[in-house]
Amino acid sequence: MSKSERYLDLPLEEVIGDRFGRYSKYIIQERALPDARDGLKPVQRRILYAMHKEGNTADKAYRKSAKTVGNVIGNYHPHGDSSVYEAMLRMSQTWKVRQLLVDMHGNNGSIDADPPAAMRYTEARLSSISSELLRDLEKETVEFIENFDDTEKEPVVLPAAFPNLLVNGSTGISAGYATDIPPHNLAEIIDGVIMQMEKPDTTLDELLQVIQGPDFPTGGIVQGLDGIRQAYETGKGKVVVRAKTELEDMRGGRQQIVITEIPYEVVKSNLVKKMDEIRFDKKVDGITEVRDDTDRTGLRIVVELKKDADPDAILHYLFKNTDLQTTFHFNMVAIYHKAPRLMGLRELNDAYIDHQKSVVKKRTEFDLRKALAREHIVEGLIKAVSILDEVIRVIRASQDKKDAKNNLISSFEFTEEQSEAIVNLQLYRLTNTDVTTLQEEAAELEKQIKELQGILASEKKLIQVIKKNLLRIKKAFAEERRTAITAQIEELKINMDVLIAAEDVRVTVTESGYVKRTSLRSFSASSKEPTGMKEGDRVLYNEELNTTDTLLLFTKQGNYLFMPVHQLPDIRWKDNGQHVANLVSLDGDDEFLCAMGVREFSEEDSLLFLTKAGMVKRSQLSLYQAARHSKALVALKVKDQDELIAVMRTKGTSEIFLATRNGYGLWFGEEEVGLVGQRAAGVKAINLKEDDVVIGAETFSLDEKVEFILATQRGSVKKMSISEFEKGSRAKRGLVMLRELKSQPHRLVGCKRILRDTDTFTLHTEKGTEETISAKSYRPSDRYSNGSYAVDTQKEGALIDIRRDPQTEEDDKE
Repeated sequence: MSKSERYLDLPLEEVIGDRFGRYSKYIIQERALPDARDGLKPVQRRILYAMHKEGNTADKAYRKSAKTVGNVIGNYHPHGDSSVYEAMLRMSQTWKVRQLLVDMHGNNGSIDADPPAAMRYTEARLSSISSELLRDLEKETVEFIENFDDTEKEPVVLPAAFPNLLVNGSTGISAGYATDIPPHNLAEIIDGVIMQMEKPDTTLDELLQVIQGPDFPTGGIVQGLDGIRQAYETGKGKVVVRAKTELEDMRGGRQQIVITEIPYEVVKSNLVKKMDEIRFDKKVDGITEVRDDTDRTGLRIVVELKKDADPDAILHYLFKNTDLQTTFHFNMVAIYHKAPRLMGLRELNDAYIDHQKSVVKKRTEFDLRKALAREHIVEGLIKAVSILDEVIRVIRASQDKKDAKNNLISSFEFTEEQSEAIVNLQLYRLTNTDVTTLQEEAAELEKQIKELQGILASEKKLIQVIKKNLLRIKKAFAEERRTAITAQIEELKINMDVLIAAEDVRVTVTESGYVKRTSLRSFSASSKEPTGMKEGDRVLYNEELNTTDTLLLFTKQGNYLFMPVHQLPDIRWKDNGQHVANLVSLDGDDEFLCAMGVREFSEEDSLLFLTKAGMVKRSQLSLYQAARHSKALVALKVKDQDELIAVMRTKGTSEIFLATRNGYGLWFGEEEVGLVGQRAAGVKAINLKEDDVVIGAETFSLDEKVEFILATQRGSVKKMSISEFEKGSRAKRGLVMLRELKSQPHRLVGCKRILRDTDTFTLHTEKGTEETISAKSYRPSDRYSNGSYAVDTQKEGALIDIRRDPQTEEDDKE
């Protein structure tokens, strides 16, 4: 093993923990979070400092961005050029920061998220207000540390003559911490800082008199004073940010919605695209065109409406379903005393005030040292001029500069500094005028020293100096507020009936859960037979509905999906539908039972549920009108080992007939089943034997002709009339419908009501074969008959199911 190789025998978790701890500390303190004092992340601070040091300031010409980026990477920030350039770009983007810190020439991106030009094409310089962040940097106001390779010095923090953190805001994510501080109005923040500085016990309510809330560079409307107050008190809170919109009248009695300001951090092109998709997908009726009319005069998005459209309803829908309205979550985390802290408004102001006091104090001490040193020199010069002849004689008699200095010190008691100034004095400075100038300078220096000493001795004077500077910046750079603040968050009530275009469509649902709506034009242009299904799938529902209707899709586990027809995917008749899992989240092992179209959720209508274990439940249909469509909802409580077998819409006065596998049939009135809530399990419908289950349920009224088709596992089929039964009551066993056999008894696999004489049914066997039978080809049988054989089960396997075939329009005409 070479000497350079060394192995440490340490547990992996200890090594990983230690390394990640170091990494976390680095990205928290030196990458992702801003400093509470100057509001800058290290990369931003280094960019501004590098530009300042190179003299790339607002009063000079622009320089290539690549030059600044290379300088920052080479001297201060050993990371990728793209990360530095992106940080530089953000500080120059009018839609990102409230007060620009970098003034850039060229393509620096756009609110549409267009890519900026490469750094070799753009030019940049510090903005005027950036100079205020860097002012007095050379006066030892802040601490400097070595850069990464110990070849340069860089500031730990900038002097920051204005509260940049709150003015420009910040956003970032680090290990375990994130920050989201919105931009604010410069004038308001300065007024708040001055108020808190002059009166340290200022309350939050008093601060809120001058600081209204966020002031985004993109304008917009902020709703929710309670959210603002909570955020300023605790550091966390949320407000609603809404676009600024207005209605304009057009020719022909039409109107258009004009959007002139959008929420902060929203990409305009994506917003326009989303609104146009809503128009194209016909999710809302009434929008004829969405276009972006933004030009150099300002942002302008136009939503043109149809003549009879409801603009308020459409606008509310757009607010709810696009980024025309967003939520801003305050999370005011900043680095303070080298650690991340969640800070409210008062704490952030205090951090800035403490920093400014430190900066102004250090600047005053620096100026005082310079003034005292100069005063000492001026005193020596005045003394030298008063004994000029002797001074000249001593200098002339000296051998060199060093000897002259020593002779002046020994002969006239000048100090080292004074003698240096005398020997460096130019001859023209020895005129009478210059003596007067020196005396005036001495008087000025005395006044300045007194003033500086007064600032250091008095906290009140120190505060006045900071206040004067802040007011100067406010006067020079303050702008009008762009974001409007409203006290309450407006509740978005959307009447979808107004917004949906009423259109008749064909709705299809398959057993596997594929759903689609098809225009009647596409349906009539194709064969009427259901198409566009995967192999082995079967149609569960195929009816004509309106886009204003709702599709209820029930599952065997007792759940249901609430699906407005207008939100179903619009797909051609011959194409496959879309699986409901793409539209609604649901359990993977659940199976679909049936679907139902609902035009109106009337309180007079009921839903009747029957389960395999013989439970029945009746609930008002209106209970199933849901506000949320994103997940499966509970239709009724189904016990383990049980499952839903039938859902029917009734008026509460129907007759109910149940058939069981062992051949029992029970008829009772629906009025015996009381109304219960949506999640209830229901009551016992039929008293089953231990090995028996319900296999069919039908409803009917007494004034109808009621006949059933029954099929058994042995391939036998029979037709039977309800007149064979006597009406019983709920929870009874019922009457036998099959003749009992000791060997190979018949067991029912299905019981279907015959609705028309033209009804046909399909029998399904174990081996996958299908046999179609017609209802009119069977004569009614009594309860003690086992029917006639329709399938050879020896050859095709046992019968497992009977299904009613869908009726065609031709059948209906017949």
